Amino acid sequence: MWSFEAAAVEHWRARWTSSDWARRTERDDAEPWAMPLVVRVEKTTPPDHWRALDAAALSVVRLLSHPHTAPGRPWHTPLARWMDGRIRKVVRRARGVRWRDVEALPGVTVEVNGAQVRALLPHPVRQAPLEVAKLQVAGLDLAADPERQPGPFPPSTSGPVLTILLAPDLRLSTGKACAQVGHAAQLALLHLDQALSWAAADFPVRIVESTPDQWAWVTRHVAAVVVRDAGYTEVTPGTQTCAATFAAPPHV
Repeated sequence: MWSFEAAAVEHWRARWTSSDWARRTERDDAEPWAMPLVVRVEKTTPPDHWRALDAAALSVVRLLSHPHTAPGRPWHTPLARWMDGRIRKVVRRARGVRWRDVEALPGVTVEVNGAQVRALLPHPVRQAPLEVAKLQVAGLDLAADPERQPGPFPPSTSGPVLTILLAPDLRLSTGKACAQVGHAAQLALLHLDQALSWAAADFPVRIVESTPDQWAWVTRHVAAVVVRDAGYTEVTPGTQTCAATFAAPPHV
């Protein structure tokens, strides 16, 4: 069972809901910060696309709920500065010695069925740590298992299960999708009522490709968060990329 800090989660929820969006965007425009998500991609054993998405979503919320992120703890300051701007995430890949270098940096690694993603402490975009700056950003697109079942946790898991739905008819690379599901998991932690119970249950999550009917149901009829992309890569600004809810969408 993942050990989480309730005080950290409650702090981030209160900080986010009480902050002003206009001020966050102004601060981010002046000096953008980003959270690195590093996917381990070894030449001979690359991870599955869907498992990488599962691990990316979990890595973000596990970092935010880590005891070190609570006020007064060693990881709090960079996370607080990042949360005061846009919650930008940059996905990179690493293998071999460069993955080992990344593991030495402060952060949280999640493994799901062989896919490993490490969420690192945020930093100014123009001042990435050398170990991070060396890593490739663009072009991460992994093969997807057509037989896979949604999520690392079965729907029968006790307690709330977060379902993250990818918008219908939207093709995203693995790297882009990892960032988007990371946003969705984070916004669910910050906004939705069952977040503390979800954290206490070790963040059960399932990621699915939605149909138009499922997307309409989640975005119109239940408590959910919707990710609207800033449009820096792959999609136009304002594109809805995914949505997250603790309700059970029909036929999922």
